[in-house]
Amino acid sequence: MDPAFLGPLVPIAAIVAFAAVKIARLRALPGSAPEVTGRLEALERSVQDVQQELAETQERLDFAERLLSQAREDRRIGG
Repeated sequence: MDPAFLGPLVPIAAIVAFAAVKIARLRALPGSAPEVTGRLEALERSVQDVQQELAETQERLDFAERLLSQAREDRRIGG
């Protein structure tokens, strides 16, 4: 799969997952069972972890793209 395609797709998926957690939290009644509240909190932490990993992956992708671009430029110049 083309990495350029994954670039915008992954952040969109993370945003949708984060929104789903927020909606689930809003729908949970204040008097919900502690089990439900605990599961929602665990899910929210998981989404935050995924967002952090996504940010790190995006930084690595940007770095790799810069290296590839620089290598292409060097070859074009004849260096």
